[in-house]
Amino acid sequence: MTTRRLRAENPAAIADAAALLRAGALVAFPTETVYGLGADATDPSAVVRIYEAKERPRFNPLIAHLPDVAAARVQGLLDDPARRLAEAFWPGPLTLVVPRAPEGTVCDVARAGLDTVALRVPAHPVAHALLMAAERPIVAPSANRSGRVSPTAADHVLDDLDGRIAAVLDGGETRVGVESTIVACIDGTPRLLRPGGVPRAALEVVLGTPLAGSREDEGVRAPGMLASHYAPRARVRLDAAEIRDGEAALLFGGAEPEGLARAVATLNLSPRGDLAEAAARLFGALRRLDASGAATIAVAPIPGHELGEAIRDRLARAAAER
Repeated sequence: MTTRRLRAENPAAIADAAALLRAGALVAFPTETVYGLGADATDPSAVVRIYEAKERPRFNPLIAHLPDVAAARVQGLLDDPARRLAEAFWPGPLTLVVPRAPEGTVCDVARAGLDTVALRVPAHPVAHALLMAAERPIVAPSANRSGRVSPTAADHVLDDLDGRIAAVLDGGETRVGVESTIVACIDGTPRLLRPGGVPRAALEVVLGTPLAGSREDEGVRAPGMLASHYAPRARVRLDAAEIRDGEAALLFGGAEPEGLARAVATLNLSPRGDLAEAAARLFGALRRLDASGAATIAVAPIPGHELGEAIRDRLARAAAER
């Protein structure tokens, strides 16, 4: 099977992509965070194809994408904290894990058998148009092989999934560059399951209280919670103060580690120290440094405030034992 590249600026491409999704096929499409691999969330067979294409563990649930808050309310029960977060940050890079609504249509396979459902309303015109045309919830994990670096351009999708999916809807490079923040609103205590495109501080301003962390007994409630994730082929070494022979270097800001001349390849996420710019460039930079053939990517220190928390989370998972 040859994967079609559909140009999002062509209105007919949206209709073609929606028709493929309704027929049970897999279509990658852009969101403001990364490219997602879409399938009809109500069709168990289509959802299984996502797991097969990504080589993804079946116990890892998927995020259902909706065009607006009203559609999300059909699928999940939003308590007061969830409602306030939805009103403040949807559409946008926030996923809410909430109890499944009795009339919800997101299938059991997509929820990994859980009694909760992960919901998001993306802030991207192509994604919104596709969701409106599809007229059903669309699950869309990142459009890459499971555990690999997430895609921020259509070419990244094809690098990993060409021949495995029906089409990719090419809408250019994504804006945010790291996945959505995930907050669980299940038991009355909002919990941060994954840092992402909405900083923790912004969420806490809306909630009026600090976010709790995930419980150790909670298991995998949402995507991106596995210890090893977002990993290039090369090993990743964090907070590197020096570059060793044969390593590739991933820098941030104006500081340069010792031995930089020894690097086989060097990229700076943001020479001016802008965390938003660094987040948007992170996954693309990891892919380019991985392509250098270096056995290790040495990552210079990156501050952990605001979007830095999400960047460091992704890098820590990329560096975890596999």
